[in-house]
Formats: sequence, structure tokens, C-alpha cells
Amino acid sequence: MFLTNNILFMYTDRLVIDSPSTLRGFIANLFPDNHLLHHHVNTLNEKGLIYTYPKVQYKIIDGTPMILGINEAKEIVKTISKIDHLDLKGKKYLIIDKKLIEKNVKLGINNDMHLYKFLTPWLALDEESYLRYKKRNRFERKRQLESILVGNIISIAKGVGYIITDQIKAIVNVTEVKTKLKGTTMLGFLGTFSVNFEIPDYWGIGKSVSRGFGTIKRLREENIR
Repeated sequence: MFLTNNILFMYTDRLVIDSPSTLRGFIANLFPDNHLLHHHVNTLNEKGLIYTYPKVQYKIIDGTPMILGINEAKEIVKTISKIDHLDLKGKKYLIIDKKLIEKNVKLGINNDMHLYKFLTPWLALDEESYLRYKKRNRFERKRQLESILVGNIISIAKGVGYIITDQIKAIVNVTEVKTKLKGTTMLGFLGTFSVNFEIPDYWGIGKSVSRGFGTIKRLREENIR
């Protein structure tokens, strides 16, 4: 399956040390009526969260803010590319250069195993699965994470309308890291995984991907069978 996405890289006058959540809040406030930007709906008939794979995702990687727009969200990312500064909780950053990349990307089951790296922590566990994880040994934890990863990929596929017709196989090689979400300390994971499924670069996997968690990139030179 081919999709279109835009990735906006914003190069600022200094490295951005704020969180993607702060970037998300700033952009959403600029365009409050665009539900794709904040994943909420607030109309006379509907109010609440939108439970689907986020079509707009905010990242800050190595101090560089990035915004990913998938399919119908690519046009709003083009509009965002016109801003000239960021104001993140009172800290102002001038945007001195930008790069907007629009491309067709492939997503779907594949005969080959592809190796990916987590650029930002993967939030794999909810409260219930965390309790199970803590009770298990190293090998059981690995199997649990592999099962969760497959479930995360299935959720992405459903979110973009891709029908999975074969079994997804995943192997994870990750380590635990502490991270924060909305001020709460969370258990995340960094490392690599291989899977017989093609995922576009800079897409997020797992929980809170709109806030930059679980961002991945394929290690193409390490493609394995």
C-alpha cells in the first residue's frame, strides 16, 4: 500500500530542548479548528478524543523539531511550514531554515525482515501489561514485547485502511529507559526490532505517537532475510 506523507524539518536558531507535547500545543493553538492537529473533536454534536492512528505527529529529534503529516494531513503541514518562529512555554525559537519533504511511502506486509531503530522511546505498556511485564523473566518479557509490537503494527494498518493478509513476525532487541509523559515517569524502550512489515521512516509506534514517542527509522543497510 502506498500513502503520501509530508515531513517538515524546522531548523531553529538554537537546539530545541522542549518536549514534542509543547510543540503540539503551540501548533494546535495556531489552528484550533483543525482536529487533525490535536486529535480532539469539539463541535455541537461531538466532543472528545479521536481514537485512531494520528495523521499528524510531532517530534523533536536531536534538538530539531519535526512534524509528520500523513495522507489528508499533508496539506496542513504545508501550511505550518509558513510559520517563522516557535513559542514553546515562553521560550522563543526563530526558524532559520526549513525542509519540507513530500513523498509516496510504502506500508505493508513483506517477505523480508526489515530492521528498524527507535529514535525516541517506545511506550509499549499500559498499566495492566506493565504489571504482567514486571512479573516475568527476561525471555517472557521479550515475547510479551514482540506480541505488543505486532499489535501496534496492526493498529497502524487499521488506522490507514490497510488489510493484513499474512502473519506478522517480529523480533525485538530493546532496553528499558525512563521517560516522561505529561509529567509522569513512564517505562519506555529504545533499541531495534526486525519485522516482515514495511513502515515509513519517522512514523510512530505504540502509545502517544502524536507526542513523538515510538518514532522509528529503517536501517536499510541492515536489511535481513
